[in-house]
Amino acid sequence: MQLTQKIRIRPTSEQEDVLWHLSEKCRLIYNFALKERKETEERGEHMSYITQQNNLPSLKKQFPEYRWVYSKVLQMVLRKLDADYKSYFALRKKDSNAKPPRFRGKKHFTTMVYNQSGFRFKNNNIRLSQKYNKIPLEFALPEKYDFTETKVYEVSIFKKDDEYYLSIVYEQPNAEYMDNKKYQAFDLGAQKHQAVNLDGKFIHFELERPDKCWLPKTKIIQARRDHCKKYSRKWKRLNKAYNKCRRKSSNQLKDTQHKLSRKVIDNTKANTIVVGDLSVKKLCKINKYERGLHVSMHNTGNISRFVGFLTYKAKLVGKRVIEINERDTTKMCCCCGKKHDMPLWKRTMKCDCGNVMDRDENSSVNIMARYLSQNGLWTAYRQFVGNLRKTGVPIQELYSQEAISSTPEVLGYA
Repeated sequence: MQLTQKIRIRPTSEQEDVLWHLSEKCRLIYNFALKERKETEERGEHMSYITQQNNLPSLKKQFPEYRWVYSKVLQMVLRKLDADYKSYFALRKKDSNAKPPRFRGKKHFTTMVYNQSGFRFKNNNIRLSQKYNKIPLEFALPEKYDFTETKVYEVSIFKKDDEYYLSIVYEQPNAEYMDNKKYQAFDLGAQKHQAVNLDGKFIHFELERPDKCWLPKTKIIQARRDHCKKYSRKWKRLNKAYNKCRRKSSNQLKDTQHKLSRKVIDNTKANTIVVGDLSVKKLCKINKYERGLHVSMHNTGNISRFVGFLTYKAKLVGKRVIEINERDTTKMCCCCGKKHDMPLWKRTMKCDCGNVMDRDENSSVNIMARYLSQNGLWTAYRQFVGNLRKTGVPIQELYSQEAISSTPEVLGYA
């Protein structure tokens, strides 16, 4: 498994001068390659990444200052442009008004990517290759990070909010997965995450949602900024404050998700964790009039980022996270299989069969039952059903082997 570690560095003034000179050459390469692509596109031709990469040696002979930059870094700049153009072509298929990548200004610090080579770790220090002058780009790393005996794939150096960072992609071995015949299913939501285990015990995790605290402040600052002339002194000051609030909100939300995912992995006895494969984009298209849903889920990372944290932390300790289709798990009664109309304001599932329970608990039971039945874990399924009946949930064995052919819609196959 590959992990990425972000580390802040504090270059000296001489090292900062070197970094800006190297970044400037990378910026010019990006702009020249972008101009070349636009000109060939106007002629109805196509310019590929391979062609531009093969032209780098002749470009270095014509302009020797490009030899200051490590060759792999220049190649990754062209690869980044190629990725930007592929994204642009994909957007243009859906939206004819999509705009191509833009040229980068002089104040832009270009991220320099050392892929597979051009870096060296020694005595808890990292050294990056460059030929601008004799000042070494060598930075001390915190003692808790030791990459001397670790396989490192890539090192990137970038600037964010007037601070410099290293991004190190390295190999992290996985712990061996052992199926202990215990399972836990999660219904992930914007306000809370509801879980149920094989013993029929329900656990819910309330989300702290620090973005709710920052949302009113950002709206006020945004309103004041939008009434100013763009790029004026006041506009820049308010824009800086707006970005700072957004950044703090995102960082706090990410921190709470890190802590919650660690809490889940460390405290659950189940080695198999099942979560619903929820598409936030599709959900918001269906509920297009639910404004609160859009604010709480779009561009916040409440769902997908939490699943990512949960997945890689589970692999580190020998557990596994499995995503399954959760279509209609909220609408379907977990006891009889009847589907109901369940808008967001309706928080309780009430069915004619006598089942009355929280909608999230009902969804987590359906996710667990769907996983066990689709994977043929009938012993575990009957154990799960029996434990639920002891808690007072009148669930029936709808997921038996005979019921699959007769009621395929229950399992999500229809």
